Amino acid sequence: MDWTLALVRLIELETFVNVWYWLAVIVTWSVASNWLIGVPFDMLFRARKLGEAEIADLEALVDINVRRIVATNEIFATAFVGLIAFVLSALTVMSFGYRFELAQGLLALAAPLTLVVIVNMRLAHQLYAAPLEGRALVRRLFAVRLWTQIIAMISLFFTAMYGMYYAISARQFF
Repeated sequence: MDWTLALVRLIELETFVNVWYWLAVIVTWSVASNWLIGVPFDMLFRARKLGEAEIADLEALVDINVRRIVATNEIFATAFVGLIAFVLSALTVMSFGYRFELAQGLLALAAPLTLVVIVNMRLAHQLYAAPLEGRALVRRLFAVRLWTQIIAMISLFFTAMYGMYYAISARQFF
C-alpha cells in the first residue's frame, strides 16, 4: 500500500465517507447534549439524585449562565443572527447549488445545531424572566436535554441516510 495515498485518503475533505467527519459529528452532538446553557449534565444528574446542596449549586450556576447569556444576547443578538443566517445561507447555496460535499456535511451538522442553540437561548430568556428553583428547575433542564437529544437523534438519522445515499450514488467505497 502506498503510504502517501493512505495519508491523503485519511485527511481529505470528503465528508460522508470519511471517518473524521463522523467522529466530529459524534463529538459535536455529545457536547451539545452534555451542556445545557452552560451547565454540565453530571451536575444536573447529581442535583436530581442527591439533594439540597447540589440543587443550590445548580441554581447558582444556572443563574450565572442565564444572566451571562441574556447580557450577551442584548449586545450581540443582531450580529449573531446575521452571521448565522449568512453561514447557513452560504452552506445551503454551496450544498445544493454547487453540490459541494463538505458544505453538505457542514450544513447537516450546523442546521440542527442552530435549532439546539435557539432552544437553549429560549430557555435562558424564560429562566431570566421567570426563574425556577429546586425540583422544577431540574425537571425543566431535563426536558430541554430530552429535546436536545431528540433533535440529535433525528439529525443523526437523516445525516446517516443522506451520507449512505451520497456514498452509494457517487460509488465511493472504502
